[in-house]
Amino acid sequence: MQSSNPVFKNDKAFSQGGYATFDTDRRGRGQAPTWGGSGSAQDMTPQQLQDMYAQPSAGAAQRGRMTYDDVVVRTGALFGVLLVAAAATWVLTPVGAGLGFVLPAMLVAAGLGIWAQLSKKIRPGVMMAYALLMGIALGAISQVYEAAFAGVVPAAVLGTLGAFAAMLVAYKTKLVRATPKFVRFMSIAVMGYLAVVVVNLLVAVFTGSSIYTSPLGWLFSLIGVGLASFMLIIDFDVIEQGVKNGLPQQFAWKAAFGLVTTLVWLYVEMLRLLAILRGND
Repeated sequence: MQSSNPVFKNDKAFSQGGYATFDTDRRGRGQAPTWGGSGSAQDMTPQQLQDMYAQPSAGAAQRGRMTYDDVVVRTGALFGVLLVAAAATWVLTPVGAGLGFVLPAMLVAAGLGIWAQLSKKIRPGVMMAYALLMGIALGAISQVYEAAFAGVVPAAVLGTLGAFAAMLVAYKTKLVRATPKFVRFMSIAVMGYLAVVVVNLLVAVFTGSSIYTSPLGWLFSLIGVGLASFMLIIDFDVIEQGVKNGLPQQFAWKAAFGLVTTLVWLYVEMLRLLAILRGND
């Protein structure tokens, strides 16, 4: 199952059947078990054989396979770095002073994100650097929004958590399913949305006007919130397929990174939407 999240999309490991679930230490060497000679099953007593077969089978973690816990722990680590950086930026800089770091931090973070995505190696350090820079940018942005619209940041955080919980429930109850048609639709929609965002940014740089300040700004932001929310459905499915297919444990970093990028996007869209609605009051 392919994801429209760029972190997952281009990695064949995050597709059904991408990896076999066999334990390579036991079966990947092409050697048949030997039954004779010293140390073989013939030398073991009945009690020893019974004790051996009574042992519990190795779990995914013991076999070095990705588990849900692995994804949760790594997601928490990335969010920990992001939140510490955001809090430090908010507390240590005067209101608005950090805006000069926003664009450079986001551009460098985007470059690191692309590197983490395209690299054949799993790079936790690059992902942590992305979280650090994105935390600085989000801290500066959130500080300015909160100064302009008191209470908008806590509301955006709660909105993001609420959307995450709603999408998780919808996924677990199969109310919304990541079918191939759904994934294709989301891929096209997200690409179209990002294209409009880039064009809007260029127009804003040269003219000072933006779609977000137009009467339809709230609608465009609402579309962004919806797309980011439904991206979570695809990411949940990709992670589930990765666990079921027994991907190596290291891929939990990539799964966590993809989830973090989606949640960051969702928070930014939620923050912008709430600010627009507050500004229209």
